[in-house]
Amino acid sequence: MPRGRVEVICGSMFSGKTEELIRRLKRAQFAHQQVEIFKPALDTRYSDDDVVTHEGQSIHSTPVDNSASILLLGSNSDVVGIDEAQFFDEGIVSVCNELANRGVRVIVAGLDMDYMGKPFGPMPNLLCIADEVIKVHAICVKCGALAYVSHRIVEGDRQFMLGETKEYEPLCRECYEQCNCSDTDSGC
Repeated sequence: MPRGRVEVICGSMFSGKTEELIRRLKRAQFAHQQVEIFKPALDTRYSDDDVVTHEGQSIHSTPVDNSASILLLGSNSDVVGIDEAQFFDEGIVSVCNELANRGVRVIVAGLDMDYMGKPFGPMPNLLCIADEVIKVHAICVKCGALAYVSHRIVEGDRQFMLGETKEYEPLCRECYEQCNCSDTDSGC
């Protein structure tokens, strides 16, 4: 039986998490492995069914309402891909562990922090159980340094808010702190 594992790709928005997820999944498909891909049903930004990058690269997926569905639908696969893991319930951690224990390679992508710079949903626990963690970085739109967080640029205080470049921008730690400490005329 092949050895299972959990690989987590994390970082801020616009850092290439989904790109890296798709790259790994397409390589597995090229190697004739049985691949199943899942995303939260609530993520309909670019497609109801496909996992899609901000640049339009895509791969077909199955939208699901909860993590238990992934265990049910992905257990006969060699590789399971999961996008936007931060939007899943805490059960996603057990699901990933169970699949890996059954010999499945699980590749998960998600935001490690929310717009306030706080750990996002089940991601901290996924990072803890991962066999491999890949942190990718966007570029800060203010200064060009490596981005640290997805800064929300529209009103709202809900942790979950789907968005793109009109709602979020990647910022480095210093620029993020300046935006949070400055007046409204700071440009943030």
